[in-house]
Amino acid sequence: MRISRVGAFALGFVLVSHAANLSATAAPVDRQAFYGETHVHTKLSFDAFIFGNRNGPDEAYRFAKGEKIFHPAGFEMKLRVPLDFQAVTDHAMYLGMVPAMFDTSTKVSEHPVSTGLREAETPSARRLAFASMMPYLGQIVEDDLLDMDIVRSAWKEIIAAAERHNDPGQFTAFTGYEYTSSQNNFENLHRNVIFADGAPDEPFSRLVSMNPENLWRWMDSLRAQGMDSISIPHNSNGSDGFMFSTETYDGHPITQSYTDLRMRNEPIVEVTQVKGTSETHPLLSPRDEFAAFEIMPYQIATWRSSRHQGSYVREAYLRGLALQQAGAGNPYKFGLIGASDTHVGAGAFDENNYWSKIGIVDASGKLRGSVPLSWRERLAAQISRLANMYYMRQVPAAANVGTAPTNPAPGYMHQQWSTWGASGLAGVWAEENTRESIFAAMRRKETFATSGPRMRVRFFSGYGLGDDIFDQADMVSKAYARAVPMGGDLVAQGKQSPEFLVWVTRDPASNALQRAQIVKGWIDAEGNTQEAVFDVACAGGAAVNPETQRCPENNATVDVSTCATSADTGADELRTVWRDPTYVAGQSAAYYVRALENPTCRWSSWDALRAGTLTNPSLPTTIQERIWSSPIWIEN
Repeated sequence: MRISRVGAFALGFVLVSHAANLSATAAPVDRQAFYGETHVHTKLSFDAFIFGNRNGPDEAYRFAKGEKIFHPAGFEMKLRVPLDFQAVTDHAMYLGMVPAMFDTSTKVSEHPVSTGLREAETPSARRLAFASMMPYLGQIVEDDLLDMDIVRSAWKEIIAAAERHNDPGQFTAFTGYEYTSSQNNFENLHRNVIFADGAPDEPFSRLVSMNPENLWRWMDSLRAQGMDSISIPHNSNGSDGFMFSTETYDGHPITQSYTDLRMRNEPIVEVTQVKGTSETHPLLSPRDEFAAFEIMPYQIATWRSSRHQGSYVREAYLRGLALQQAGAGNPYKFGLIGASDTHVGAGAFDENNYWSKIGIVDASGKLRGSVPLSWRERLAAQISRLANMYYMRQVPAAANVGTAPTNPAPGYMHQQWSTWGASGLAGVWAEENTRESIFAAMRRKETFATSGPRMRVRFFSGYGLGDDIFDQADMVSKAYARAVPMGGDLVAQGKQSPEFLVWVTRDPASNALQRAQIVKGWIDAEGNTQEAVFDVACAGGAAVNPETQRCPENNATVDVSTCATSADTGADELRTVWRDPTYVAGQSAAYYVRALENPTCRWSSWDALRAGTLTNPSLPTTIQERIWSSPIWIEN
């Protein structure tokens, strides 16, 4: 397979516009909130199979539709509520290869790497055996292992499963895969590629090109043939600053051409998943007291810190505004979704029913570091940790992968997955549960992300909404008529702030809402990027303090010994029409909604409670689940 340079940009734009209006037969007022998952790995991914996953695409879709399937450790996994849509997104590189390497009837099973993998019986032995694949995945040796016929066969299996499980009006199954790029070694530049309908003969992988710009050009070439797709970056928190860089992949200045290419192909970004949340970082947002939420500080599969500059979406919004002001366009005008990145075919979205991500290596509280180890287990854990460090040092060109933190609580396992969490979900506002309608919602960025619970958020900005709009039966219709929804651009009018309609509803199976906020990013008169967080609606109808722009404390607490919660106030919904007190005419800005629940027990506390042990003092004990809308951009 070779990189296609077919641009056909004019035709591409026509097809994109068509895709964004596929649901034009239904009015926007008919749009509903649908919840789904765009990041699922099955046994066809090389790493998932190595760590015990034997669930294929069919099992993953059955799970999404509410059936039980089994974890590699043997226990049942089942959703409390089925999903509305899902995409299986196995790694394109070496797709289906490891299952074939374990099948002794195949030619590839005779390869020494295959033999080593089959003979590895413990997690640490599997890590060591897996290290033998790294020279192939890193493309630093002549590849006598890869068999593209096996890859194409596995890809056909993924396409066929999506077709079998797609049930318009009831459940939507998208064909997709993961493009696993990096800048040098471990910097996460991964993307999930989701097809609107139909798929090419084989996926574009890092083995073709590591440069995401070549992925986008390939996507453009398919779009010119009538095959639309989007790519969704994930885990920018582990990108070491490269995901939202101020330069291209090759280090060139960002131009309008680059912006057009990226935005044509990447309208949304995954802001939260099991490997942490990528909204913002306390060092980037020191005045945001809720910034330190589910932070994974490492690059993927290492103990090496990931630079926060260039790795988080809030800063990317600011960088995009600055690039636009400089004449390069805004390559970071993306919407937000959540996903799980499960490698067992089943996402764990609930803190009280958490099975982490990888498989046999993180299947229990002891392995995740939430339950203390016996002395024998401590010895085995030390051996496993040393093996893991050895494994990482075998990865080609992986200098300075770092060492484990020196201050974990004694007696507990501590791995990268100790920082992970039960997240997240993608939400879309679409007319119906079909590929056409849901893909169009993702294209126009009318999407939102949650950290797991099924909260909902509506967000509009415009003029003439009025403070009494919530009292009107046709509220939604008027909001669409007088304003733009999340993901849209609003052209400023006059010197007064536009109105922002915020409406957040809770998940009845989760905790009550505490506050709704609007996060603003802008360029000030001196050309500097600025950000601010405004509380705009408070539980119990309390008034926001005009000086601090914060709700009063509602004394929400959690008893981690029982996971019982209490609070003076909590809301089933939070809604308001808000005007920006800091608005300046002529100032381009981005606004998005973030809403928080009252605190609840984190998975680490639930693990300890069930095991009858104390919580690990080095892990967070509580969590404030939350929801994020896609932004609205104010243009002048």
